[in-house]
Amino acid sequence: MDNFLAHILVVDDDEGIRSLVRKYLDENKYLITTASSAEDAYEKIGIIKFDLIILDIMMPGKSGLEFIQEHKHKLNTPIILLTAKGEANDRVKGLEVGADDYLPKPFEPKELLLRIKNILKKTVFIEQKRIIEFENVKIDLNKLLIIKNNNEFKINNTERIILEKMINNPGKIFKRDSIGKLIELDKERSIDVIITRLRKKIEINPKNPKFLQTIRGEGYVLWIE
Repeated sequence: MDNFLAHILVVDDDEGIRSLVRKYLDENKYLITTASSAEDAYEKIGIIKFDLIILDIMMPGKSGLEFIQEHKHKLNTPIILLTAKGEANDRVKGLEVGADDYLPKPFEPKELLLRIKNILKKTVFIEQKRIIEFENVKIDLNKLLIIKNNNEFKINNTERIILEKMINNPGKIFKRDSIGKLIELDKERSIDVIITRLRKKIEINPKNPKFLQTIRGEGYVLWIE
């Protein structure tokens, strides 16, 4: 658990809040994806398995409460609500429909961090593979490390997010736009550069990849079985 890198989705229409939470949780070694609306969050939870969601109640379009009512039973993911001062009724309603905790705005980032840690302590992470070995390659997502032929290569959080999704879906083709949503990047050329960088760390011959392959006209796939 100590080495577990929890992936948290922050859903808030306030860019300042999203930036503040991302910066603080990044510094505390959490993986962060952000969404600016319930609709944006719907797309991202369809791609990524999150370990916790930080969710604002008041947003344009569908509210945080509507989000919980529609998706909590499908997600089974812990949710911390962010509520404006004076929204006591919404806080109670949020807990009733399935939120795990709430935090009134404005809040201290340290308090948010404590609430995150308390919730994650109660959660057992057993669904996703964190360490995998194939042929002469070992990928350790906990340590952000790839070991190939006894040589160590560090991976960054962006590379880790892509690898984690592919490792848990071997043989599945990931389109560039799906990868872009996964890492919050919409430039196809930049995605190609990241894949090329990963191949140099995984493949014996990166120019003729065996594991991380391109499916022409469709996207990328990881073959490890």
